[in-house]
Amino acid sequence: MAAGTFSRRDMLKASGAAAMTVFASPLRAAAPEPTAITPALIDAATKEGKVIFYTSIDLPISEKIAKAFEAKYPGIAVRVERTGAERVFQRIGQEYASNIHAVDVVNSSDASHFIVWRRDGLLAPFVPEDVAKHYPADQKDADGLFAGFRAGLSVIGYNTNLVKAADAPTSFADLLEPKWAGKMVKAHPGYSGTIMTATYEMSRDLGWGYFEKLAKQRVMQVQSSADPPKKLALGERAVMADGNEYSMFQIKESGGPVEIVYPPEGTPLIVGPNGIFKAAPNPNAARLFQCFCFTAECQQLVSDFGGLRSFHPDVKEKPGRKPFRDIKVMTEDAAAVEKNAEAIRAHYTKLFRV
Repeated sequence: MAAGTFSRRDMLKASGAAAMTVFASPLRAAAPEPTAITPALIDAATKEGKVIFYTSIDLPISEKIAKAFEAKYPGIAVRVERTGAERVFQRIGQEYASNIHAVDVVNSSDASHFIVWRRDGLLAPFVPEDVAKHYPADQKDADGLFAGFRAGLSVIGYNTNLVKAADAPTSFADLLEPKWAGKMVKAHPGYSGTIMTATYEMSRDLGWGYFEKLAKQRVMQVQSSADPPKKLALGERAVMADGNEYSMFQIKESGGPVEIVYPPEGTPLIVGPNGIFKAAPNPNAARLFQCFCFTAECQQLVSDFGGLRSFHPDVKEKPGRKPFRDIKVMTEDAAAVEKNAEAIRAHYTKLFRV
């Protein structure tokens, strides 16, 4: 296995059997035959001329994907609608309640959203050829409604100008030390799907008592999982209690004063699927874009530029990044997140008074 990619064995180790509930679909029709990128598909997509992509991926990465697609398929514009995963979910719910069908392809860092969209019958079965050929079975929905487009980690970090390596926190437990009071930043599960999933995993593995203690540390509260790394890089806070790994990679590799910490308690793992809506206004462009997203070309871009983890076995990760296989991760459970999301938001908001 290439460094930085996920094998089936790695993913089973990382996600556990519970996480497969979002991709498993017993007693349903089998997935459709895989679709390759053909001249006919390109022609049909070009006639539509555009594709609407709702996503929670940080805007620079989303736009990079869009530009790469537009360069490869001239005449098809990608309109990126980027916001936090929970806002993406709310927006689609509001639009569909008003009989507005604007979204073609969706990506969410909260995999539990796909459980709801599947249950509501909103997703179109569609399997890109690359998914069928190269992706592990545990990242392919049995009905072909979605697949694991990207994976990320919610990590601890610190500003190297403000904190010496010898003094830096090395674990979640360390964040509760009095010396970090008023010096930390973290994101909110009511906005970010990454943080929603991470909060569930941490509350399950560390207990809500951990968050009760953390809330007393006078933590700066922001929205997106991309915000804590940015606050860290600007020196507005010395330590981030959570935030996405890919933003930390981007800042660090561009010379920013940040360092990543992978806690020994386990780092929360977040899988972000892609899916197409049945009522997509540009169905052929949606199919072409979905196919492109899962190619080695796009996945390499997502890894190199975006710092995200890829399930495609042909993707090679940049040197200097810690391989996934060397990181202890918390297991994901999308079904449990979907079941407990409201309670998580309410309890978290009460603790942090936001």
